[in-house]
Amino acid sequence: MISQNFHSVLVANRGEIAVRIIRTVKALGLTPMIVYHAADKDTPAVRLASIAIEITGVTPVAAYLDGAQIIAKAIAAGAGAIHPGYGFLSENAGFARAVASAGIVFVGPAAETIDLMGDKIRARNFVAERGFPVAPSAIEDDDRQSFAARARQVGAPLLIKPSAGGGGKGMRIVRDLAVLDDEILRARSEGQRYFGDGRLYVERYVERPRHIEVQVFGDMHGNIVHLFERECSIQRRFQKIIEESPSPGLTAAERLRICEVAAGIARAANYCNAGTIEFIYGAGEFYFLEMNTRLQVEHPVTEEVTGIDLVAEQLRVAAGEKLRFRQEDINVNGHAIELRLYAEDAARDFAPTTGPILAYRPPPGIRVDSGIAEGGSVTAAFDPMLAKVIAHAPTRAAAIAKADKALSDFVLLGCQTNAGFLRRLLQDPDFIKGDIHTGLIAEKPELMAEPSPDAATTLQILAVAALSLRAIIDAADAVPVLHSSIGEWRN
Repeated sequence: MISQNFHSVLVANRGEIAVRIIRTVKALGLTPMIVYHAADKDTPAVRLASIAIEITGVTPVAAYLDGAQIIAKAIAAGAGAIHPGYGFLSENAGFARAVASAGIVFVGPAAETIDLMGDKIRARNFVAERGFPVAPSAIEDDDRQSFAARARQVGAPLLIKPSAGGGGKGMRIVRDLAVLDDEILRARSEGQRYFGDGRLYVERYVERPRHIEVQVFGDMHGNIVHLFERECSIQRRFQKIIEESPSPGLTAAERLRICEVAAGIARAANYCNAGTIEFIYGAGEFYFLEMNTRLQVEHPVTEEVTGIDLVAEQLRVAAGEKLRFRQEDINVNGHAIELRLYAEDAARDFAPTTGPILAYRPPPGIRVDSGIAEGGSVTAAFDPMLAKVIAHAPTRAAAIAKADKALSDFVLLGCQTNAGFLRRLLQDPDFIKGDIHTGLIAEKPELMAEPSPDAATTLQILAVAALSLRAIIDAADAVPVLHSSIGEWRN
């Protein structure tokens, strides 16, 4: 149980994160509510909630981005708190401010903190001014005329990023400064299209870097802790697909240093609730990348190695409680790996796939966070992530083996997924050694190609396919004319 500042929590999200939050809300003795678009009417999250409230929009995504509608529904339903999950409105300062103005608890940091740390340019300036490590960079601000010239002074290779960006959208690597002007225009256009904000910044691009992030947590009483780091270097198109904790690339001294820096940044920002400080790491040095002022997709690996339910702590902190642990109380136990199962075709540059969910059998004995069910459908309306497979074991090698076994046992029929690609990644020698970086997948295109079956397997597949055809089945089941002409005669 938590202190009774609120008795119900409305989940302003969908899919696996909505299921994840609702389960913890129930476990804490609170009433779970959810808003849903008609496209999600029969999903597990809607069925699991005690109260489900339909919202509408021009598109399903538009409905989940309609903060005013969601708040109006929350007020009408008597919701005491709103949990935004991740994505959609989770890092929208205007939404957080409106929720608080409506007298509802927002489960996340204050709107002012989201304004500060959710804007990549403001966050970077804030961090640099306080002496924390940042990569050499140039910020556009309102001076577009000199931006390209200042970017050239930083030197190639450069990484262009939208100030309000996320999920890799609008990001571009520039190794040849001759094309810088064109890439700036493209990045600005994408930033405006995806986020309604075309402001950019550039920073020195670290070749073959690791992407390390640190989970931080603060309460309303000034207490700040870190919950150690996660390695998020296995990415495609700047989006993570495998995360693990602890990082196989850090020494004990480096781990202590990067985690202390992350906690220091959170402390300087007077951060409250769950957040993540992201860093680029290479050649023994690390630089602040950005802060995510919300729960991360990959939070389960931290939960597995620390034994702390991050959603439960989010709700307790939002209710005004103090953190229930000090830094010295938090320890890492074993190793955890999370695999993102996507509806996509790795062989076709990770193109999204769609289809009915004809069969869905998650592997036993392992954590699977999912928002889908047999009989549902995978559509192009939302992000293609279907489920997260989280393996926890005493060692990294054992966690890899457990994750690989889980993927081999996972049954999901009806649309193509990246399960085979994930298994090839887990079996890659460099991944097994922990010698990984954000460009690993791009360097190994052979991992993306689906292997061709051998001759015997091909014949078996053809036989199964043939026996699935009605004409073949009818022919096999038919009684020959010679036999049927005998009638009922018996010897």
